[in-house]
Amino acid sequence: MGRSIVVATCSLNQWALDWEGNLTRIKQSIRDAKAREARLRVGPELEICGYGCLDHFLESDTYLHCWEMLLDILTDPDCHGILLDIGMPVEHGRSRYNCRIIAFDGKILLIRPKLCGAGEGIRKNRYFATWDSPSRVENFTLPNSIASVRSTVPFGDAVICSTDVCSASLSYDELLTHTAPQAVASQDEATIYTISAANDHHLGSFKLRVSDLCKVSRDMGGVLLYANQRGCDGDRIYYEGCAMIFVNGGLVAQGTQFSLEDVEVITAEIDLDACRALQNQACSPKIHPRMRLEHELCIKYDNCLKSTSNDRIEPSVYHANAEIGMGPACWLWDYLRRSNAVGFLVPLSGGIDSCSTATIVFSMCRIVVDAISAGNAQVKADMQRIVGVSGSLPKTPHELCHRILHTVYMGVSGISSEETRSRALRLAESIHSYHTDMDIDNVYHAEKDLLRQYLGCAPGFDGGPAQNLALQNIQARIRMVTAYYFAQMLPSTRGRPGASTLLVLGSVGVEECLRGNLTKHDCSSADLSPIGSFLKTEIRHFIRWARTAFELPVLIEFLDATPTAELEPSRFGQCDAKDMGMTHQELSTFAKMRKEMRLGPFSMFKQLLSSWRGDKTPDDIAHVVKKFHSFYGINRHKMSTMTPAYHAGEIDPDNNRYDRRPLLYPAFYGSWICKRIDEEAERAWGKDA
Repeated sequence: MGRSIVVATCSLNQWALDWEGNLTRIKQSIRDAKAREARLRVGPELEICGYGCLDHFLESDTYLHCWEMLLDILTDPDCHGILLDIGMPVEHGRSRYNCRIIAFDGKILLIRPKLCGAGEGIRKNRYFATWDSPSRVENFTLPNSIASVRSTVPFGDAVICSTDVCSASLSYDELLTHTAPQAVASQDEATIYTISAANDHHLGSFKLRVSDLCKVSRDMGGVLLYANQRGCDGDRIYYEGCAMIFVNGGLVAQGTQFSLEDVEVITAEIDLDACRALQNQACSPKIHPRMRLEHELCIKYDNCLKSTSNDRIEPSVYHANAEIGMGPACWLWDYLRRSNAVGFLVPLSGGIDSCSTATIVFSMCRIVVDAISAGNAQVKADMQRIVGVSGSLPKTPHELCHRILHTVYMGVSGISSEETRSRALRLAESIHSYHTDMDIDNVYHAEKDLLRQYLGCAPGFDGGPAQNLALQNIQARIRMVTAYYFAQMLPSTRGRPGASTLLVLGSVGVEECLRGNLTKHDCSSADLSPIGSFLKTEIRHFIRWARTAFELPVLIEFLDATPTAELEPSRFGQCDAKDMGMTHQELSTFAKMRKEMRLGPFSMFKQLLSSWRGDKTPDDIAHVVKKFHSFYGINRHKMSTMTPAYHAGEIDPDNNRYDRRPLLYPAFYGSWICKRIDEEAERAWGKDA
């Protein structure tokens, strides 16, 4: 007789503190797994409360409600007959732990705390302790609310052994540390590993993640079930989902990376005998405690009658351009439907940044329409509420875009060009957004005239830097006020009296944020910024790809246009490169060196002496490095008010979460660092001679 087992893993679109909603999705995943005859189901990290609770993990209520939801699962007969691996936080002693609850037929077999914390970046070890006693188990007294289920349960690092198969519960972070579970694999002969995760979308990282999981699966042997959270759970990040199953180093089942499905369960039937034959065996003693489950999980079959195969598949990996088009789009949909807003407003300037924001919303419309066509009832219900119609729903992305995306061009006579006005209009026509083409001259001149009325001064663009900048800032800030005014009133004017407001979307990328090349509280100040962590080069590649993928020929014009803020009269020849004193490519380089390589000004200069030597002189390199850091320090305060941006990489300049640097810096020019750069530049000239 042979042995096989059907195993299930899932991606859940959980929402921080959405207790009943999260419970419903967990139960649905269990029912779906059982319907496919699965005997084991694993879910993502902290799935009961949602991964993004942040400082709510410091509140006792969070733990109370987690136990209440868990009790509901344990006492529900529909959740029996399957081994469950569920994520939630647990308070034990004087510490809080990120844990897995292993349960069967309403009984908790083990509470398994995480052995290591998440690494640097957005998931610091602020909330949870790590279980620093591998291979040790102690008693845990259950809260009174569920003590009727069982008074004490094991708490610690152990493996679960049914009468026919052994499994170990791990976290994704543990796979990448010195506690990587080769010890469990080789010393305890586990065959199935449940891997819980809450991995968010980082541009281009998914391919590496698949490679890492394949390697770990190959090294450990056996079956690896990877579960991951999906969607926007209330913060700046998008959890990319894509649950996967690996067998002995090969991928055998994969979910979707970007999807609007709230619950996605994938299963595989595994031939355990064939799997075990290939698994690397070691002679080390069994050192992990074993929690016994007196129940068979496997399916026994006659080899003469049935043969299961663990066929490998090629991973489905999106190109970076498609990732930009899909990740932020799915994030926007979750934010829209969960915020009770009824659409978006994008100040459309005719430049590539606002163009990319509008294009991402159009991509969202495409994904939503496809989901409804595929029979997604939840998306259909959400769209019904958002568009506010009782009859037929929009059937095409263009129809949906016209209902929920509002674009506004806000020009100033003599300053805004017909080229940008025309590009904005034709983009709006191409995606069918509800477009308003207006001039803000009256408001601009009224604000400008206040200085003459009360201070006797008539500012002009030729009146010096202070007057010039003041007049530019007036326009920029008027656009922000106008955008919010229209966002609040457009639903009513379009026949939705009493409807909620629109979400205003900003369009500032990494380079402008780092350089501070924006007006504080201008139209870059918005509710959300879909492109806030993307480099200009990435945005340009995305628009070039979207031109064909979305059939929008007008996008080529945005690629060819000269980037400009259009805040000065045309005779000044204003353009971004002139305003910033450096190119977007140079700013992209500074961004990567500063955040990813962690280089300060002096180290950055020395590194660039080598990489830019053929294109720039040492003095030129010193000049642009000093200019960047000077403006970075001067404008650093602007980062404290930046619009919450979609987080897709480590170079995200959003101060509140990802860029923990001071707001007030000493003057850079004349500083010790500046002097050291000058000395090194002079020395480099000597080497060239």
